[in-house]
Amino acid sequence: MKKIHYCWAIPLTGVVLSGHTASGERELTKSTYLDSTNRVSLSLRFGLNINAKFKGIGNGVLSGFGSGNGRVTLDGDQYNYSDGYVGNGSTLREDVSGNFLGYTAYWGYDNASQYNPVANTFTFHNITSSGIPSEVSGYNDNGCPSFEFTYDWQLGVKEDWHHLRYGLEVAINYMKFSMGGNNSFNIFSTTDVYQFGGIPGQQPSPGYQGLWSGNPGDPVLVVPGAPGTPSLSHNFLAQQDFDANIWGFRLGPYIEYPFNDKWSLHLSGGLALGLIDAEANWKERLTQLSDSSTTSASGGGRDAELLWGYYISLNANYQINKRWGIAAGVQFQDLGTYSHNFGGRLAELDLSQSLFIQVGISYSF
Repeated sequence: MKKIHYCWAIPLTGVVLSGHTASGERELTKSTYLDSTNRVSLSLRFGLNINAKFKGIGNGVLSGFGSGNGRVTLDGDQYNYSDGYVGNGSTLREDVSGNFLGYTAYWGYDNASQYNPVANTFTFHNITSSGIPSEVSGYNDNGCPSFEFTYDWQLGVKEDWHHLRYGLEVAINYMKFSMGGNNSFNIFSTTDVYQFGGIPGQQPSPGYQGLWSGNPGDPVLVVPGAPGTPSLSHNFLAQQDFDANIWGFRLGPYIEYPFNDKWSLHLSGGLALGLIDAEANWKERLTQLSDSSTTSASGGGRDAELLWGYYISLNANYQINKRWGIAAGVQFQDLGTYSHNFGGRLAELDLSQSLFIQVGISYSF
């Protein structure tokens, strides 16, 4: 009986030892993965939902351009033509009589060339810059690639939470943002003709400005006038370039959940800072097509500003061996909006909804 018991004990001991060895190998493998308490990573990031805009398009050469050029009558009303005004009741109020019998005394003109002595008429021009946007926007011409260096400092491990690791994460990054381009717009003018209500050749001198109240004997025009057909008169070209070097810094806690000895999920969030080193240049040119004369304006400058906000990051890590690993994930960052006036043109860089797709390599020690 003792011999029989001895014979069974040999294989049973082997099974127990074998099981213990396998379990030890699993524990060894897992403890090797969890053995490192620090990790550095170098990642390539690609930024999404980052855009810039220029405001104040046309402030240089279109300021006061168009109907009236910003001028007002002696009664304080806005000119409704680029070379004069007529109280026609549509674009400018009627005179005090309500344009009685189809005549208005509320009118004025600038140039002698506006009067046609043969037809006894006055010609008024209306140039409109409507359709030209007050701002232009765009995304980075080459996308938003960036680089980031990250250091994870492990503070502890929750053994009873499946070896959950936690610690502090510090990162620095760099991104280049560029936007530029040309925008060309056509400007049209219309020519309206009004019959002079006086005797041919007895028109008032150029620069005449009639009053809304009028006086007996004041020269009058017949209203309404004959509207003209719009024709191309000017070309407006706006050119702008914006470049920003963005140096970033992140600091916040992290937790990392290992699924096995190869895969883990890394979540972090906290403070984000961004140093914006920006440079912008712009130029505008207005060309009158009738004689090719041009009016130009330009500006630019350089500026630096520190923005702050927050970030949230989620990565999936794969451990190649004890030291080296790879990671891929997504990061959301809100640094707000950068804004600066570059010599008459306001540039804005929106970093409030930045999204980064990132992939990198890590070293644990």
